[in-house]
Amino acid sequence: MNNYDDLWYRSSDRLRLYARDYPCKNKEEPDPSTILCMHGLTRNSADFSRLAEHLSANYRVISVDQRGRGKSDYDSVAANYTPVTYVQDMFALLDKLELQRVILIGTSMGGLMSLLMCAMQSERISAVVINDIGPEVDPVGLGRIKSYVGKALPVSNWADAIAQARELNTATFPDFSEQQWSDFTRALYKDNEGIPVLAYDPAIAQPLDDAESGAVPPDLWPVFAACEATPMLVIRGELSDILAIGCVDEMRARKEGLQYVEIPQRGHAPTLDEPASRAAIDTFLKGL
Repeated sequence: MNNYDDLWYRSSDRLRLYARDYPCKNKEEPDPSTILCMHGLTRNSADFSRLAEHLSANYRVISVDQRGRGKSDYDSVAANYTPVTYVQDMFALLDKLELQRVILIGTSMGGLMSLLMCAMQSERISAVVINDIGPEVDPVGLGRIKSYVGKALPVSNWADAIAQARELNTATFPDFSEQQWSDFTRALYKDNEGIPVLAYDPAIAQPLDDAESGAVPPDLWPVFAACEATPMLVIRGELSDILAIGCVDEMRARKEGLQYVEIPQRGHAPTLDEPASRAAIDTFLKGL
């Protein structure tokens, strides 16, 4: 039995989009704050299942499938697979739910979206948790991502799917157990009559190779500056090849009060199920 409600809504261009809606379990809180969780490039709402279950003790948590992922419609126009479009979808969701203020938790691409949302409608954003991304994207990690997104070979069973996910991500999660690899893979694939199929549209890779698409903004420092008044926690994987430590240092220098934690034995990006991630998020939220 799911501990969340299925939430469906329409984008401005009429795609049917999906999110998981975890109600707040604390019945003594009549008007709990809402946390919006946004995943990375190839991921989906399942990535936040454990974190959402944890946070729903005191918050309403909404975890989305961006267009082209999970249960959301795929877009017939690949050029729409950019953060600017996804942000418009998120504001459409907030408008549908009549949410005036939310807390954002964004992993990788979801972190870029968080910065854009904060800059565009800062009055609606109470606080932001950025997971392993910053105003500059390290070209080393970007090249690695471009090398495999939309290019993975099909698999015929779950054992092969787990093996493929492990091969691509061992450097990111060097201490994963067999169970963790299984859970990671089952959140990345969907079951099609017993055959695992990646739960994203391969066309999401197309804008990555177009410098003019905006899929990877080259310089988000002006956007970061627009978030100056918003409380922010930055999480970085110790082994990350996307968020360079020099970028973190610059973020901390430019934004007074920015909170930061580095997660050991994690590359890009921490799952947010790590004890250090969970503790940092809990402390940050309690301090708001």
